[in-house]
Amino acid sequence: MKYGSLVFEENEFLIIKKYQEENVTIEDYAHKNVLEILGQHMTIAMRLNAEDIPFDIITINSFIKVSGASGIRQTFQIVSPSEVDIKQNKISVISSLGASVIGRAVGDKISYGLPGDRVSLVITKVTQPNSANKNTTEILKTKKETIH
Repeated sequence: MKYGSLVFEENEFLIIKKYQEENVTIEDYAHKNVLEILGQHMTIAMRLNAEDIPFDIITINSFIKVSGASGIRQTFQIVSPSEVDIKQNKISVISSLGASVIGRAVGDKISYGLPGDRVSLVITKVTQPNSANKNTTEILKTKKETIH
């Protein structure tokens, strides 16, 4: 991971935790596994104020472009579970793909799919719905020092 751990805006972190707790329809192994991994990563995630979130971090409502070695290129938006619209490429933050990318940054690699049929993807672009802070590198460096 580019920043050493997932990075979340403080309020969004709490919202995602709530979505995870409310999600009682996890039936397939791959989805359950991804959400468990997300939960583990969230225990060590950096939590920042909204104005301190780096411009390249995936947040709820971000637009994301990913690519893979096999020529896969996909653009989608991460949204709340109630706003999912596959036809408009709006993916839930607690879906397998959404949980795999939330809190990650441009350049991060993810492995997505079912066991035995996994695809490696690289996050190539993130467009946040709001403007980002320009001094994010210094903020993250300071935050890391206070965590360790």
